[in-house]
Amino acid sequence: MSKVFVYGSLRKGGQLHGALNGCELVTTCRTKPEYNLRSLGAFPALCPGGETAVLGEVYEVSEATKMRLDQIEGHPHLYVRMPIVVGDDLEVETYLFHHNAKDEDLIESGDWIEYAGTTPSLI
Repeated sequence: MSKVFVYGSLRKGGQLHGALNGCELVTTCRTKPEYNLRSLGAFPALCPGGETAVLGEVYEVSEATKMRLDQIEGHPHLYVRMPIVVGDDLEVETYLFHHNAKDEDLIESGDWIEYAGTTPSLI
């Protein structure tokens, strides 16, 4: 089992949240203020090297679920699964966007669900 931090469409209220059915929600928290959250249109991108504390949820996931999340996130080509620290020093994995997203819309609140609104589940 692994702890995974989700911050976009996989969060409760996001269109891909169904991929986490059966997974235990550990906590809702924010990253350290070391990232930028940017809109790529239908999805957000968590980018290192910013100053935003991004809101998300931590789930306990099985290896099978983590493999499914890897497919959804395009790991390792589109997003890269990396360890980060969130909340009160909780070590988790998340999906970082390492491509150039500097010109994409910055989500200053760090909250994708608030920014994008809720949509029906796709899964």
